[in-house]
Amino acid sequence: MRRVLIVGAGQCGLQLGLSLLAEGYDVTVMSARTPEEIRGGWPTSTQCMFNLALQSERDYGLNLWEDRVPHVAGLHIALSAPPGQKALDVIGPLDHHGESTDQRLKMAAWLELIEQRGGTVIYQGVTTADLDGLTALGRYDLTIVAAGRGELGALFDRNPSRSPFVSPQRGLAVAYVHGLAPDPMFPQPSVGFNAIPGGFGELFVIPALTLSGPCDILFWEVIPDGPLDLWKERLDPAEHLKRTLELIREYLPWVYERCANVELTDARATLSGRFTPTVRHPVGDLPSGGMVLGAADVVVANDPITGQGSNMAAKCAHAYLQAILAHGDAPFDREWMEETFEKFWIETAVHTTMWTNGMLQPLPEHVQQLLGAASQDQRIARRLANGFSDPTDFQHWFATPEAAKAYLGSLAE
Repeated sequence: MRRVLIVGAGQCGLQLGLSLLAEGYDVTVMSARTPEEIRGGWPTSTQCMFNLALQSERDYGLNLWEDRVPHVAGLHIALSAPPGQKALDVIGPLDHHGESTDQRLKMAAWLELIEQRGGTVIYQGVTTADLDGLTALGRYDLTIVAAGRGELGALFDRNPSRSPFVSPQRGLAVAYVHGLAPDPMFPQPSVGFNAIPGGFGELFVIPALTLSGPCDILFWEVIPDGPLDLWKERLDPAEHLKRTLELIREYLPWVYERCANVELTDARATLSGRFTPTVRHPVGDLPSGGMVLGAADVVVANDPITGQGSNMAAKCAHAYLQAILAHGDAPFDREWMEETFEKFWIETAVHTTMWTNGMLQPLPEHVQQLLGAASQDQRIARRLANGFSDPTDFQHWFATPEAAKAYLGSLAE
């Protein structure tokens, strides 16, 4: 039986570990936190996932919350221009529902599931020296690093040709809340994407499931040092929510009308931070000569403006799983690691990264034209919404002025 060590207990690491267990592999996962610590901690993500990523969970029986989580039926995109005045609405239904399950709930349960299904979990933080010692012992046929934070990230060199940014493009401020009234323009659970152009930022409203039941996530993405950048340091949760609502009242009054009964879901229901979007080389070299393969946001860390973090992590887990299964008993050498990541990059990650990086910039004229057309044509709005499940589609009609012109022309025929 081949032995795989996975460092990191997030979406990618645990999904891959549980999938490999189901395929008969010997799996060890190293987690810095116990399930109890995860459940009692702060949220780590907004994690709205769409059908392609969700299906990779369903294939291995990991969809444990599907009967309780709100089923996201589509997207409502609104443009606030000038700030405080709505200029445009796009209502885009999804062909298959999306879901956002609080990772405090999900990852704690998946960690317990690893042990229930015969895997091994070691609860400790991992340093480079730890990893060097483990690989030198030769206990594992393959080691995968799926923990993006901490010193292990330094094992993987930045790839400058795929990383156009050298500083954070957004400040992030997340609040999990109960009591938000439904969107009157899209009464089914739907993701709200409210853009305020001109150096301000965006507010996302995401239906979700948290430890205390169904909820909504109020998620500001703000331009660094702009007028909305009020979360440069972690705030007391009550102050965090107060600032969230004050900005909504001033810049998005149609959302504020739904907030009369909003309150935090729990004492640790907020998250803030910022990071620089970065693509890294996939193979990490250890001092004693060992090699490890980076996964998910260790090697591709995009800004969450397109909501693709957990989707990419799930798709990375699926891609790496298929590569491991196809490799049989052959050694997991550098060539295999680089080919495995490159296949994932070409087939999936590059499309998501280019789309996400583009959305961090002022919207080009052809995208403004597409959004205007989508506000009047359900065919365009539906295709836009379903692109969140499969971003590879954007290259065919959204990514360039030429593709957009051809697409709009085809609809007029």
